[in-house]
Amino acid sequence: MEYVYAAMLLHKAGKKIDEPSLKKVLEAAGITPDETRIKALVATLQGVDIDKAIETAQAVQVSTAAPKEEKKEEKKVEEEKKSEEQAAAGLGALFG
Repeated sequence: MEYVYAAMLLHKAGKKIDEPSLKKVLEAAGITPDETRIKALVATLQGVDIDKAIETAQAVQVSTAAPKEEKKEEKKVEEEKKSEEQAAAGLGALFG
């Protein structure tokens, strides 16, 4: 993951994402660079519009976050109903 972070840092700084630059960033972070991983990342990022990829990832994250919030609310309502039912059952046991 740190290799991707290094590439994103270079991109944000407006620098070219190439092998020597990635190696320098990783070394500056105290990471011993793996040449094979650096080459693979640089090859993978060739021709990729990083800004567009980030926008797409954010859009996907937002669209998947909304259903999760709805599920949480539904779960809370169900838990409240169960709590009320359990309380009523407990009271019923008191009065037999």
